[in-house]
Amino acid sequence: MRITRRLEFDAGHRIPDHASQCRHLHGHRYAIEITLSGAIIEAAGQPVNGMVMDFGEVKTIAKAHIVDVWDHAFLVFRGDTQVMQFLAAMPGHKTVVLDCVPTAENLAREAFRILDPRYHDSYGNHLRLERVRLYETPNCWADAVRGDAGL
Repeated sequence: MRITRRLEFDAGHRIPDHASQCRHLHGHRYAIEITLSGAIIEAAGQPVNGMVMDFGEVKTIAKAHIVDVWDHAFLVFRGDTQVMQFLAAMPGHKTVVLDCVPTAENLAREAFRILDPRYHDSYGNHLRLERVRLYETPNCWADAVRGDAGL
């Protein structure tokens, strides 16, 4: 069985080498979907009976490790020295420094890397993270899928 939970957050970024508008500082209303697989738990009398994982717990983990960290932050590539210096000059600015350019593809892969060890099998149902889908806009998204290169 597969289940998916969707959450949303706002963040700024720029793609420094982009040939068009995305090289400028800008922001998005991102959405992230976390897809997990596992057997349906059969545990009579337990709150998780009949579930792969409680959707509330899926949300709690994603919020703690991605959404609350990235929400209303500027996601900046460590190698983007001009923007790094600019952001450093603003005391208390919420900045997330990444080792990759913050494209939808890289952010989806990074979210998968961060979340994968957080979703673990607690009920013997072989729970595992299968996919992180990151929407940069309602019409544009990237999927990081277990088994893809590097995942």
